[in-house]
Amino acid sequence: MALPLYLVGLSHKTAPVEVRERAALDPAVALPAALRRLGKAVVLSTCNRTEIYGVGAPEEAKALLRERGVEPRYLYVKEGMEVLRHLFRVAAGLDSLVVGEAQILGQVREALFLARAHKATESLLEKAFQSAIALGKRARSETAIGAGAVSVAYAALDLAQAVYGDLTGLTVAVLGAGEMAELFLTHLRAHGVGRVLVVNRTAERAKALAERLGGEAFALEALPQVLAEADLVVASAAAPHYLVRPEDLPRRAKPLFLIDIALPRNIDPRVGRLPHAYLYNLDDLQRVVEKNLKARLGEVPKVEALIEKALGDYLEWYAGHRVREAIRALEERLLREVAKEFPHADPLTWHKEAGRRAHPLILALKAQARP
Repeated sequence: MALPLYLVGLSHKTAPVEVRERAALDPAVALPAALRRLGKAVVLSTCNRTEIYGVGAPEEAKALLRERGVEPRYLYVKEGMEVLRHLFRVAAGLDSLVVGEAQILGQVREALFLARAHKATESLLEKAFQSAIALGKRARSETAIGAGAVSVAYAALDLAQAVYGDLTGLTVAVLGAGEMAELFLTHLRAHGVGRVLVVNRTAERAKALAERLGGEAFALEALPQVLAEADLVVASAAAPHYLVRPEDLPRRAKPLFLIDIALPRNIDPRVGRLPHAYLYNLDDLQRVVEKNLKARLGEVPKVEALIEKALGDYLEWYAGHRVREAIRALEERLLREVAKEFPHADPLTWHKEAGRRAHPLILALKAQARP
């Protein structure tokens, strides 16, 4: 039972970033044009992959990507069941740069919605993507494939939650105003922290980040004041020397937790020996990340079992779909024949006669489709 699906794509596994950039299809212009050219297709385009899923022959999809400067050696081409298996692995997070990451499932859903918006889907693709989305949800709810922090920013957040339990109302200081600082602050804001104090060598950058995330900006000279007020300090500044040394910490009655995710380090390791100061560095977080990633990899066989079940379900649906399509084509053909034989009869007579002739043939088609 040949499945007429194809996949042409490239990903972080087959192509460097400069090639993936050329292949990427922006949703405003390039994607609609590609869908018009391809006919019936769904395009999954992210920073790590561009994949074209379609029905029929893959030649046009290959040509489209070649015209965007993608050499054939960077492409993978799959057909039939291997298309489904790959799509299901992608939706479950097994083909991601970080195994089990959750963002890809939303991207698969968005790819389907965009194809629908441009009237580029059909029944096989619709069912394939709906099945992939359902499978991705099951993988995350029935296994631990997405459990535990596997990025430094998430690991730092996990550590903060482990220390404090509830982060609501805490005063958090962040040293640095770069991408890592912003990512961590975004996570913190989602967990209801109180005050957010942003410290940076360049006051303008501190102010810009603080305004975006509802915090307070401080220049580096104000660091002693910030350390006196904070419950939790996260350091991610680009600095060639320590920004926090033992002599910088004021005496305090309540403990201060410090997480140093900068490289080179921002916090002098001697700070961790002070009373009421608890210091964690990048190595501590990396051990958490590696442990969680190992645990995720242990869940892969469970996800693979869900994928095989989903593949079986799709094939069962496809068998019924083929019968339904064959019956529809048969009924249309017989109706044309009857109308030609009895040109003066009314439409009701045509349908009755076509139905009578179709009945034994439909029973034969259904019998052939049974396993």
